[in-house]
Amino acid sequence: MARGHQKFQSQQKNAKKQAEIKKTKGHDQKAAAKAALVYTCAVCRTQMPDPKTFKQHFESKHPKSPLPPEMAGVEA
Repeated sequence: MARGHQKFQSQQKNAKKQAEIKKTKGHDQKAAAKAALVYTCAVCRTQMPDPKTFKQHFESKHPKSPLPPEMAGVEA
């Protein structure tokens, strides 16, 4: 097992390597996916990516609730 100066050098090398990997990786997939979810159900707070999916969700999960006015013109 590495000790003293060798251990410190190994940690520095690993930190530099991890920084390079993070730098080249680019964008975060979770953040991009979360940004794509733009429609939020007012009843259950579920997020959907497009109005068609939102209308289908609303009709199947909340059939007794009136459709929100912003979804009136959307076809399922």
